[in-house]
Amino acid sequence: MPSTDGAETMAYSLITFQDPGTGKHRAGLESAGRVLPLTDTTLDLPGHRITLDSVIEHWDKAEDQLDRLAEDSAVAGWLDYADLTVLAPLQPRQILQAGANYRQHVIDLAVSHRDADETEEEVRARTAASMDRRAEGIPYFFIGLPTAMASATEDLVLPGYSRAHDWELELAVVVGTRTFRVSPEEALDSVFGYTMVNDITTRDLVFRKDMPAIGSDWFRSKNAPGFLPTGPLVLPAKFVDNPQDLMVTLRLNGDTMQDESTADMIFSAAQLVSAASQQMPLLPGDLILTGSPAGNGAHWGRMLRDGDVMEGTITGLGTQLVHCRDEVAP
Repeated sequence: MPSTDGAETMAYSLITFQDPGTGKHRAGLESAGRVLPLTDTTLDLPGHRITLDSVIEHWDKAEDQLDRLAEDSAVAGWLDYADLTVLAPLQPRQILQAGANYRQHVIDLAVSHRDADETEEEVRARTAASMDRRAEGIPYFFIGLPTAMASATEDLVLPGYSRAHDWELELAVVVGTRTFRVSPEEALDSVFGYTMVNDITTRDLVFRKDMPAIGSDWFRSKNAPGFLPTGPLVLPAKFVDNPQDLMVTLRLNGDTMQDESTADMIFSAAQLVSAASQQMPLLPGDLILTGSPAGNGAHWGRMLRDGDVMEGTITGLGTQLVHCRDEVAP
């Protein structure tokens, strides 16, 4: 990645971790398996406590300093990433989630819910045609709650009120500046970077059987504690050549369940940012989840169970390792 003076900038990411000495939460610059704690002695952001959120909000002041720190092997204080407890990187004020935004994922879901008198081939053809029409419309968004966020390694407690908890690994856009009513061509200029989120869903709560006219219930089906494992890192946008050329892969107990390119999105990251910004101002640090590719549990006929281990990766965004356990009755 060229810097402002034409030289190549060493790639780095940003994390939030627990200080091994004090237990406090700290922002860190991660590069090549090492982490430099970001404090007021390493990063000059006057008047602000150094958090990843404050770095994003004041990126115009922080970027050149971080570029130099990543290149400076002599700077003191680097820690080994493997020795750290890495936390959810951000504290967004708003989380917007795009629904049904991967072509193959939508087709597979339609097949799994088809009527008995329809063949799989008929449903696939009909749904593929509807996806072509949908791409000419607008994305579908719903709102997630920051209280559902967890780190990339916290155990996922499976609530006892259901046995239909499902995985949905997704690329998430991190908003960099206040953004309101931008075009798709302008939208990526407002993006700070990218992170990874597993959007856990309780399938049997998605639709309200007692209120069919209202339809879906995303509040109950997606916002239990820990239902948004996030991170482990945020990769600045300048280190991502094309957000539509990343691989999203989730393995369950070592078996590959999701393995799809972001090229399969119906609406691109730029289109999603633009569409979201038409309705509401997007704020620095906000997350826009871009939808989940094919291969979730509804497709495989297999929901999450006690003892399951999910390993999630997205190109350049590190690894999530989440152990599942049943909720213990009081």
